[in-house]
Parts: sequence; structure tokens; C-alpha cells
Amino acid sequence: MPRRDWKTGPVPFFALLLAAQLATAAPVPCTSLTKLKLPGFAMTIEKAELVPPGPIPMPPYGPPMTGKLPAYCRADGVIDKRMGRNGRPYAIGFEIALPVKWNGRFLFQGGGGFNGAVYPSIGWQAAGTEVALARGYAIVNTDSGHKGAVFDGTFWEDQDATVNFLYRAIDKVTQVSKKIIAAHYGRAPAHSYYVGCSTGGREAMIMSQRFPDYFDGVVSGDPAMRTSYSGLADRWVAIALNQIAPRDEKGLPVAARAFSPAEKRLIHDALLEKCDAQDGAKDGMIFDVRGCDFDPQTLVCQGPKTDACLSQAQADAIAKGFAGPKDSHGTQVYPGFWYDTGITTTVGVPGLLSGPSPIVFPIDTSLSMDVDHEAALAATPVAALGDTEDWTLLNSFAARGGKLLFFHGVSDPWFSAKDTTQYYERLTADNGGRDAVMKWSRLFLVPGMGHCLGGEAALDQFDLLGAVVDWVEKGKAPDSVDATGVAFPGRSRPLCAYPMHAQYKGTGDMQKAENFECRG
Repeated sequence: MPRRDWKTGPVPFFALLLAAQLATAAPVPCTSLTKLKLPGFAMTIEKAELVPPGPIPMPPYGPPMTGKLPAYCRADGVIDKRMGRNGRPYAIGFEIALPVKWNGRFLFQGGGGFNGAVYPSIGWQAAGTEVALARGYAIVNTDSGHKGAVFDGTFWEDQDATVNFLYRAIDKVTQVSKKIIAAHYGRAPAHSYYVGCSTGGREAMIMSQRFPDYFDGVVSGDPAMRTSYSGLADRWVAIALNQIAPRDEKGLPVAARAFSPAEKRLIHDALLEKCDAQDGAKDGMIFDVRGCDFDPQTLVCQGPKTDACLSQAQADAIAKGFAGPKDSHGTQVYPGFWYDTGITTTVGVPGLLSGPSPIVFPIDTSLSMDVDHEAALAATPVAALGDTEDWTLLNSFAARGGKLLFFHGVSDPWFSAKDTTQYYERLTADNGGRDAVMKWSRLFLVPGMGHCLGGEAALDQFDLLGAVVDWVEKGKAPDSVDATGVAFPGRSRPLCAYPMHAQYKGTGDMQKAENFECRG
């Protein structure tokens, strides 16, 4: 007579047999993973080797990491290898790192740009000062199904490659990774997490939206929710600058020279003078970003033009650019940008008033744009298939205990922090209100930070991975998380769950996070 399970009733014999086989299966050693076959998946592990303890490899973008990695098994694999359009080879490439001393957790390291490469699986994003591999996580990342430079879009000509990039590759890599982990260690992960920024942030949102039972905790940073519209917004800013910029020898506008270095410093200093101290600490950072009512019109010259003031045209261009694009009916097509300390930065990702980054956007010398037409072009079926800004139905994810954290650099010039904030507000409205949603999702704005990291006045090192793990596994909701950064050595601040912000208590060392509190 079959054994009876108290929850489900009689347990079929074949299920008992399978459970017994899994329980007694010997773990697959690292170098033997190349022989692993997974039913239902066209997967091959092409190389597997044990990596001794050593230095942390350079992340795909960001500063060099300090510390050392423990010994781990590195396996490089491919899924669905094939020949695609125009005789181009395709496959979903991935690298999985399996630490010798495993903590029982699985982490998916999100991608960036158009992906196109497999990077070291170390788990460095939103992990503070200690990468996840050093903490014992099994980690995977993927090229999402094609090879190419980070902004090489030639794969768009191939249907399968496009669908893989938009969402299918991360689905398949997740399933395969969990099976590899179970085979190698002899047991499945106790908990699974997804952390990514930019494209990785969009991927993280997809996991909470389309695959609600895959991950226990998800961290989405500066998500590329709708790149067609954010690109439209950056073009809007570029054209506002082009209209006032000096011309080069060919008569074309040079947006990066719309403001002189002295004028950029004037704007930056005036912004700090207006908004810096609103959080109680005059420290070169703006934490009460929603309360900042900086107006560039206050800098307009009252007499002859000098470097100590702006022309009316310059002030109008700033106001127009930061307000964001509107169509001919006055409808906001994409949110504008908050005024923040990265407004004029020229290091890393250029600020909005420094002109768009040619790394991502080609130099645009246009003097006008048809917003109605470009907004219509942005609403393509392909964009809709991969975009994540409209889906707020997450009750399955929340019901099974999933936790979702967002973070966004307020000085991000590529994707507006306002856009992520508006998504979070829709998420709140559609799921029972703020009190209900804060039981499973929170948003953290990062003042001064550019796209995913960096910024002349940013504290961009914070451990949201640890925060989401504590929430999932210990029930400890993150009201705030401490942040540090190379911009201000020795300084720490709490990043507060939206809509709160860090406010100085009025006493104590302003360099220490403990002397700040979260206020709305």
C-alpha cells in the first residue's frame, strides 16, 4: 500500500522511486559536468574546471574589486546551438560558478546593454563590498543567446535570437542552472535570487512578472523598462541643447558645448545651494530629491551675459530638457528627470547637460523632432514583447513569498529614476496600496548615482543582495540600507525605502549613517 502524505494523500509509487533516486544520487564532480545531459534541454557543458582561490576578475563595468575569491568550479555551457539567419551561428551561452563551500543559494547575475558576452559569474551588482561568490553563492550569467559587442544590435535580424534576448534565454538558463546545481551538489538550491541593473534590471522585472515561481528574491536596478521611449527622451534633451549650442567647422551643433565649464559649475553650485540642505545636512548630496524645487530661470542674467549667469535660451533649454518629451496634445511621452548632482558631470556616464554619451547614442545634430511620430515608432510589437513597464499583476509572486527590491540612481541620464518611481507607484496602486505592497516590494533611490554606479557625489556601494536575502529568509524587511562610495571616503548614509529619504537628526557626526533617519 503506498505511503500517505498528510498534505496530498497517497503518493504514487513512481514519485517515491524518483525521490529515492534523487536522494541517493552521487554528486557530479566538477570535471565530470561536461558529461551531464539534461532531458528536455539541448544543453552542452563545453568546459568545466576547478578554479583555485585567487583575485576577483574585473567586472564588465565598474571599479576593480578587492579581496579574493574562494575555490570554485567554473562550467561554461551552451543551450540551443544552431545556425541562424544569414549563416550566423547562435547559442545561449552561460557560465556557472559553483563554490566548493556552497551556502545553498543560487544567484542569477543579470546582464547589460544588448548582452552578447558571458562575463565572470561573481555576483558584484548591488552586493556592497563583498561579491556574492565570495559569500558562497552558486552564480550564473548569460549572453542571452548571441555574441557581439555590448551595443551590437545585428542579432535583431534573427527571430529566435531576438526572443532569446527579450526573455527566453534567462528562462532556459534558470532552469538549466538549477539542474546543474542539483547534479553537482546532490541537492537543489534552498533559495534563488536574481540581481541585475539596466538590462539586468529589466530581466529581473521579467522574472517577477513572467516567471513568478522561479526566484524567491529579485533586485532590479535602473531597469531598462522601455528603451525606445528612454532613447526618445535622451534625444529630446540633445535637441534642446543643440538648439543653443555653438556650431563646429561644418556648421553642426555641438551639444557638449552648450554650456561652458564655468556655466556648468554655476548650475551645479546653484542646485546645491537650493536643495542640498533640505535633508538637514549641507554635504554636497541631495537626499530630498522630490522636495528639490530648483528653477534654472533664477540664473538668467539681469544684464550683460557673463559666466556668472545664464542666457534666457540656456535656462529654457535646461527646463525643457528636464521636463521630458510631450506630444502635440501635451501628453507626457516619457517622464522628465529630477535635478541632481550629476546634472553636469563629465566622468563615467556624462550628465544630461554634458550631451548624450556617444558610447550608447550616436551623436545627434538634429534641431527638431516630431514627438508624435517618434512615440508611435517606439510602440513597436518587439518593444512590447520585452518591455516591463505595464505589467503590475504580481499577486502570484507575492503570494508565494517573493520579495522585489528596486534601486535607481537619481542622476541616471539614460533611464529616468522618475520612470521607475512611476512604475512603483502603479504597482502600489494596483496591488492594494502602499502598506500592502511594502510587505513584499520596496524602492530605493540613490542620490548622485549615474547609470547603475558612479557619480561625482554618489554613495554607490550598498548591499541590496543581503537585504533581500534577510527579507526572504529571516522576515527582516529593509526600511533602509547603508551606502558608501569612493566619492566620499569615510562617509555612509542610509538609503531609505521610497517615499522616505535620509534626514540628518541634527546631532552627531554627519559622516555616519547612524545619525540620519528616514523621513517622508
